[in-house]
Amino acid sequence: MKKIAALLIASVWLLAGCNTVQGFGKDVEHVGDKIQNKSAK
Repeated sequence: MKKIAALLIASVWLLAGCNTVQGFGKDVEHVGDKIQNKSAK
């Protein structure tokens, strides 16, 4: 449950930092890379 809450907080924080659609795409890609790196370990 803590992981889900942390993910939601991180998502809101990232979305708040996006100024453009392009920035949003980069943020989503970055989050996806982090998830892949965590699951590969």
